[in-house]
Amino acid sequence: MLTVYNCLVAAHDLRMVALAALICALASYTAINLLNHVRRLGDGTQDLWLCVAAVSTGFGIWATHFVAMLAFIPGIPNGYDFSLTALSLISAIILTGVGLACAAASVIPGGRWIGGAIVGAGIATMHYVGMAAFEIAGRITWDPTLVAASILLGGALGALSLKVGLTNGSVRSKLAGALLLTLAICSHHFTAMGAAAIIPDPTVRVPETALPTDWLAVGVTLASLTILLLTFAGLALDIHERHRAQREADRMRGLADAAVEGLLVCDGETIVTVNNSLGNLVGHLPEELVGAQLSSCIPDEAARRKLIEHPNVPIEAALKHAGSDPIAAEFILRPIDFAGKPHYAIAVRDLRDRRRAEEHIHFLAHHDALTGLPNRSAFNERLDREIEAHAASGRRLAVLCLDLDRFKEVNDLFGHGAGDALLKKVAKTITAILADEQMVARLGGDEFAIVAPDLTDAMTAGRIGECIIESLRAQNETSTTSALISTSIGIAIFPDNARDRRTLLTHADTAMYRAKTDGRGVYRFFEASMGVQVRDRRMLEHDLRNAVARKQLRLVYQPQTRVDSGDVVAFEALLRWNHPERGEVSPGVFIPVAEESGIILQIGEWALRAACSEAASWTTQLGIAVNVSAVQLHSPHFPQLVHEILFQTGLSPQRLELEITETALIRDLNRALSTLRLLKALGVRIAMDDFGTGYSSLSNLRAFPFDKIKIDGSFIKSVDLNEEAATIVRAVLGLGRGLNLPVLAEGVETSGELQFLNMEACSEAQGYLLGRPAPIDRFSGLVDGSNTPADASLEGDETADAEPLKAAG
Repeated sequence: MLTVYNCLVAAHDLRMVALAALICALASYTAINLLNHVRRLGDGTQDLWLCVAAVSTGFGIWATHFVAMLAFIPGIPNGYDFSLTALSLISAIILTGVGLACAAASVIPGGRWIGGAIVGAGIATMHYVGMAAFEIAGRITWDPTLVAASILLGGALGALSLKVGLTNGSVRSKLAGALLLTLAICSHHFTAMGAAAIIPDPTVRVPETALPTDWLAVGVTLASLTILLLTFAGLALDIHERHRAQREADRMRGLADAAVEGLLVCDGETIVTVNNSLGNLVGHLPEELVGAQLSSCIPDEAARRKLIEHPNVPIEAALKHAGSDPIAAEFILRPIDFAGKPHYAIAVRDLRDRRRAEEHIHFLAHHDALTGLPNRSAFNERLDREIEAHAASGRRLAVLCLDLDRFKEVNDLFGHGAGDALLKKVAKTITAILADEQMVARLGGDEFAIVAPDLTDAMTAGRIGECIIESLRAQNETSTTSALISTSIGIAIFPDNARDRRTLLTHADTAMYRAKTDGRGVYRFFEASMGVQVRDRRMLEHDLRNAVARKQLRLVYQPQTRVDSGDVVAFEALLRWNHPERGEVSPGVFIPVAEESGIILQIGEWALRAACSEAASWTTQLGIAVNVSAVQLHSPHFPQLVHEILFQTGLSPQRLELEITETALIRDLNRALSTLRLLKALGVRIAMDDFGTGYSSLSNLRAFPFDKIKIDGSFIKSVDLNEEAATIVRAVLGLGRGLNLPVLAEGVETSGELQFLNMEACSEAQGYLLGRPAPIDRFSGLVDGSNTPADASLEGDETADAEPLKAAG
């Protein structure tokens, strides 16, 4: 080391040494800068720029050597062999080019180390070939140790210089690489010069063809100028690349800011840039995140590692927010080239809306959308779990099935909006009653079910049912539908009535139908005998749905006569059902079933059409009376249906009389009166049927001008013997005279009853005394004008009830 120092200080002009170091530094930075540029290129110019870098480095090594040789003062004549001097330059360029090519090739494992070592070999080759070109009047002896040291220094520092200089393309890494390459060249040269010992020898002469030192200075100057030009070219190229990278960065940032999803670009674990969407998502300004670590956004280390190991694969993890809880997000990483260097682009998608949508979908899958109650699926799952738990512990549980009474009429009368509001009100009322461990669900339509676990006794379930009924009744007191809504409840107990869900629900449903049969608005416990009755009723409903299509229904007719003269003025059409297996089914049995199930609309249309068609064929202009149910009256299309039937059958509207009960009016007076006015506009007559029973009100007679009042047969029975009944009938007859309305008395069966009505000036009557219900063929003499009323008075339907029930038509 002392030898090298003495050589440098004592045998060299230090000013020239400094110049050599400067030239070496310029050449080294140019080489590293151009090599970085070569690595970024992917087109055909890569080889061209690699040659430029090789020329720059080779010239730099050569110029450094010979400037340092010019600084060397041997004190004896000297010169340079031209051929070897030229060979030293060529060898420096070639070996340096090979080394730079290896370092630039990404496919070669350890290419930067290998390429740097080759450059070190080029430095050594150039030096020792250049020393061989050194002609001097003497001999040169070499210290093998220092020679080896010079080669190792050049190779090691050369390999390290390319490794560092090509790390990430930053200015810092370029400067560090250039410094190491400068050290590689200079340390090799001066160590090698220290290894050389010059022994003067007068017998050795410098050849006359040797290149003088002055000429060498000219060559070195040209080489230095070349290096300077290449340095400026490299700087210009570097500036151009920086501008291009900045433009790309600005363009990418603009595109990124236009994206709805969050986007961040990372250099390793360091955030380089983010778009505005990500800044808004995490609650930071974009510039606040630049330079931060990726962990500041994705704190989960496992998620970050998974992102890097699995590019282009969506990863769900928590995104850190500045002022609130972490955000559920989806990340997708893709390797990109950003500003000429490899980076990671990570797209960030906010999953909160999707999670809320998934939760909502899950809620809808297990809950009723209207009421928010659990649906049938959720109820079945809960009931299965409860049955399993209670079977293991031996405890009891109850299942309550609820069905709202006359709910279809609520929809018909007030519209589906009112029906939906009522369902929500019922759900809210029931939920408020139940304990936390009890559950109510909407099974569909107006059907609800309750599971009540851990019962101490069966009556606890009964108290739940009674509380629900009373609460609904209290809720309905202020409702416009208070007269219409109630609920029937059926209760089945586990394990007393059944040990599985399906049977338990079936039994509770059976008990619920018994509650409806027993008057509605009550609850009933399941009993084994109920099953047969419910099945029978359901079969009856099923058969009734097909009765019209199978032509099992027929009409019979009962005459209506004038009391004073006995003349038949009209017929009332009455409905009969001849079941193929049950035989004659009483109207008192099938009419309520038809009304509850809604089949009454189909049957009523058929009966009205058949009665009008029959009456239109009569020779005499007798009237035809047809009963109308409340369901028909409140149907919005009923007036149009009546008009269509009259038009198609050709029956005069004045001959048709529709009989309406006050029960139909009380449910929705305004709608009913609106329908009746439309019917009156058609010319149809309207009669108030069964006056004196149920909801009889004088206000109804005042609200709508009826054409007739019909006194219920229960008041006529024994009216000639019962003074109280006689008083009621006299009052109604007087009311009719006062309102100028004819009054018809139903159910006349004895001559005494008829005589009383005649004495009290009753207008019309009908009953078994005047004519039993029968097919119209029995009254052919009346309808074609060839017979008298007396001829048919005792004919008719002998199997009919004492008081024939009218068809709802």
